[in-house]
Amino acid sequence: MAKAVSVPPVFSIVVPVFNEAEALQEFIQRVSAVMNNLGESWELVLVDDGSRDASADLILKAAEKDAHVRPVLFARNFGHQIAVTAGMDYARGQAIVIIDADLQDPPEVIPELIAKWREGYEVVYAVRRQREGESFFKRFTASAFYRLINRITAIEIPLDTGDFRLIDRRVVDVLNQMREHHRFLRGMSAWVGFRQVGVPYDRAARFAGETNYTLGRMIRLALTAITGFSFFPLQLATYLGFIAAGLAILAIPVVVALRLMGSAAFFGQASTLIAVLFFGGAQLISLGILGEYIGRLYDEVRGRPLYIVRQGPDDAPVRRRKAAK
Repeated sequence: MAKAVSVPPVFSIVVPVFNEAEALQEFIQRVSAVMNNLGESWELVLVDDGSRDASADLILKAAEKDAHVRPVLFARNFGHQIAVTAGMDYARGQAIVIIDADLQDPPEVIPELIAKWREGYEVVYAVRRQREGESFFKRFTASAFYRLINRITAIEIPLDTGDFRLIDRRVVDVLNQMREHHRFLRGMSAWVGFRQVGVPYDRAARFAGETNYTLGRMIRLALTAITGFSFFPLQLATYLGFIAAGLAILAIPVVVALRLMGSAAFFGQASTLIAVLFFGGAQLISLGILGEYIGRLYDEVRGRPLYIVRQGPDDAPVRRRKAAK
């Protein structure tokens, strides 16, 4: 086993891990091969996000064999974006690369990101040119989401990008000061500014297993992105109110004229029920939008920590047991 170096490394590879036991060893081997060829000091920060499989054990075993590996194990599942945040908190490098462990984002692209960083760019994001192994529905919804978020927010989030990117230490220090609980890191990294550039690449299919980003998680991430960077939903509630009021004003003379003409179109309760359902629906939508924002405010006001670490890179379970005696 190689001796750990006390000097901070040049590069930190931050990897959120959730139930990736089947791909983890292959991922570590490929990352190690890429980074060793660069001839610079580096570390691999593996953040286990409360995995239910053997991912945590594999991370600890990798840390025992390789001094480059620094394990961070959560006490429970806190979510992908929080795991990435924890990785950035623990990362010591001058440049931090964020990449998932499922090998859809090839580690072999990392040198291209580093080359752009050496040119002076402080955020280098990977742009998906092709998305192998993904359904048409997922590709369509992802594309539609990024174009929607760009239309309704004041910031410009690069299209067809994920969290796979390189971030300079100065940018990471700024992001680490932003401690909101509902996090959309690709939006946050666009919001902070600095010099940014994209690097195109072909996204591969998963090495093994099923995707951890289910439809429900994708919807929650989309809600976080929209509510975190746009007031458009709140404005939409106002628009619905004006539209409903306008339709009511226009409907009044139409209904009066039809009644005077003896038309049976508006006799009975059908028209009343339709109007009540329409206005009631608009009100419930508005209340739901307000509830989303208020719920997020409530989470921030409570002031709870973003995550809880069961084991960090510098405190092995054996040391804690000895200290307790």
